Amino acid sequence: MSRRYRRFASLAVVPALALATTGCVEVNTSIDRAQACLEAPKIVADLTGQLTQLANDPQAMEKALDDTAAKLNDLADQAANTTIKEASDNLANTLADINVKDVNDAVDAAQKVSSETAAYVQRITEACTGG
Repeated sequence: MSRRYRRFASLAVVPALALATTGCVEVNTSIDRAQACLEAPKIVADLTGQLTQLANDPQAMEKALDDTAAKLNDLADQAANTTIKEASDNLANTLADINVKDVNDAVDAAQKVSSETAAYVQRITEACTGG
């Protein structure tokens, strides 16, 4: 093999390696359905577990709702499954729109979160079981 040919052959390998590496990065940025099916209910369970403890702390409840909305947005951004992505986006938007200014708002928020998360979990369960 001539010296010139070896140089061109090695140069041709560089773009191929760059393409392969880029492809791997793209694959790793999304999560599969099984992983999303595990994460989605856990995010919601963490929030619902906090709500009763935060009923008398409107600021903390507002933060918990916003934090959960951010987690759901991240899940939606990474989910490869369309149903999980849409359901997570919808619930994230709902949670982000809830304003908790006082204890009365906290009670209303807890009720709304309860009904919305129940619908979300049902939709996720259907997406995860194929039903």
